[in-house]
Amino acid sequence: MSLAESPVHSSSSDDFTGFLERALGSGSSHSSPDEEADYESDDGSERSTKRRKVENLGSIGKTHGSTSQVFVEENSEASPKKVICTHPGSVKDLCIVCGQRVDEKSGVPLGYIHKDFWLNNDEIDRVRSTDIKKSLHLKKLYLVLDLDHTLLNSTHLNHMTAEEEYLHSQTDSLQDVSNGSLFRVDVMHMMTKLRPFVRKFLKEASEMFEMYIYTMGERAYALEMAKLLDPRKEYFGDRVISRDDGTQKHQKGLDVVLGHESAALILDDTENAWTKHKDNLILMERYHFFRSSCHQFGFHCKSLSELKSDESEPEGALATVLEVLKRIHNMFFYESKDNLIDRDVRQEVCKDS
Repeated sequence: MSLAESPVHSSSSDDFTGFLERALGSGSSHSSPDEEADYESDDGSERSTKRRKVENLGSIGKTHGSTSQVFVEENSEASPKKVICTHPGSVKDLCIVCGQRVDEKSGVPLGYIHKDFWLNNDEIDRVRSTDIKKSLHLKKLYLVLDLDHTLLNSTHLNHMTAEEEYLHSQTDSLQDVSNGSLFRVDVMHMMTKLRPFVRKFLKEASEMFEMYIYTMGERAYALEMAKLLDPRKEYFGDRVISRDDGTQKHQKGLDVVLGHESAALILDDTENAWTKHKDNLILMERYHFFRSSCHQFGFHCKSLSELKSDESEPEGALATVLEVLKRIHNMFFYESKDNLIDRDVRQEVCKDS
């Protein structure tokens, strides 16, 4: 995307305002305007201040690159005053509030929300503090979900064995994926099998958690898989994180998740991917549907696809872990005696282990 095509430069900032409100917690899909009005930021300022800053983006396209707009008016009808903009975040090196060029970035890249989008550390802390109050009020925690071997299994088409060729005649339509489980994704030259029970799992988990996808796969792959799992974007929205979005090579981290780690759970089949967040992790049994998946992990046996079999829906890994999540959610909200804001879901994970 060129600068001229970016929401910041556009004469209409509706698209950018929408994604920024989601990122900053001012327009969460799980809260109404009346509920949002009940929350204040940690420094006591009203949410309307944040919304007013977001609306300033409409003029950024006319002033980007200039040094004339150094100040941002604070929200105060009685005694308006001007303060130096702290540049809480940037898109394409332009401050999201005042439009000035930001030469030195600090904080965390959030490219999965918008290309070249950064928030500084203070703003991320403020966002998390605000969002956790809303989430806890709604009895929701955060859930970060791996893709491969956790929610699904994929293989390259040229890696399929002769015994798996029958699958080509059993694939489901990409025109309506909501009831399917086996898909040929030609744009990725892959075949993907969704894990049994995954649709019911996502539906029930979404009632307890705000959910993220986090995969070590490429972004294009992550988005294609998200379309299969969540075609209406009702579970994940734009919260699809790939290896391109991480801050450390070959590692996953909660630093790019806009949820407080004391309220976040992780489902993943690879423990070593989360060296800094093992206390948040619930380790999943790997799903090996295709022969190439078995071979990747050193299993010299027939795959589920070659056996023309699959995991059990009611007794499989996702059905089992859903019950674990329900127990942890219940312990966190209904059994703990600590103040709600001081509770830590990692303690409940330890109790349930």
